[in-house]
Amino acid sequence: MSSEKRVLTFTGHLIELRQRLIKSLLALVICAGISFAFAGYLLEFLKAPAGDLLDPLYFTEATGFISSYAKIALAGGIILAMPVLLYQGLMFITPALTRRERKYVYLILPWAILMFVGGVAFAYFILVPPAAKFLLTWRGFAPFGGLNTQEMVEPIITIQSYISIATKFMVTVGIAFETPVIITLLARLGIVRPEWLSSKRKWAYILCFIVGAAITPTFDPVNQTLVAVPLIILFEMSILLARIAYRRRKSSETDYLAG
Repeated sequence: MSSEKRVLTFTGHLIELRQRLIKSLLALVICAGISFAFAGYLLEFLKAPAGDLLDPLYFTEATGFISSYAKIALAGGIILAMPVLLYQGLMFITPALTRRERKYVYLILPWAILMFVGGVAFAYFILVPPAAKFLLTWRGFAPFGGLNTQEMVEPIITIQSYISIATKFMVTVGIAFETPVIITLLARLGIVRPEWLSSKRKWAYILCFIVGAAITPTFDPVNQTLVAVPLIILFEMSILLARIAYRRRKSSETDYLAG
């Protein structure tokens, strides 16, 4: 048995998992509390991509405003606590790795945080504005001279609906941007081969458009493509990084055996 590995029993794994979950939950609660204290400022921040289309905002239920604050606090808590959540998740798997493999995990953590922040920023600046404009201004069409629905309806946008869309966009896209990080780590550990990833390229593209449709609150292909195309680029980046990581792994193994 390798002395580089920390061996845990099944009960030890459960205890380790519980400790990691408790620390993650505490970080999330603290960060959500901080976000709740600044929820008013965060609301203005989230409204900005829609411009004047959301003035004013309404709520139709007695709990509508406070529930929106809670959603803002939760989304802000997830974003703020993500470094801790990623750290706890990665540290949970390190006991099963060798000292050399644990080094890769430590090195990849800053990149994982950066990619998540990049995904959140991409959603806020690139995806939310066109999605909000489409949802708030589209009134149907009458190609054959039918009723002009543009004059028949008037939107009353509730704060609950908009906050749900914006926060879902930012968090899910941020998580989706972790794809290259995860695949590179798996390739460095020898779990995934770049040749296997390349052989699944067609299905990965289809999956990217499915994910784009699931994330996008609109049904138009333009906004879905705005999500799917970056995911495809991230997948191709993952293949390239996986090849580099896998090649370095093979080289390290050869040097280790030769030494």
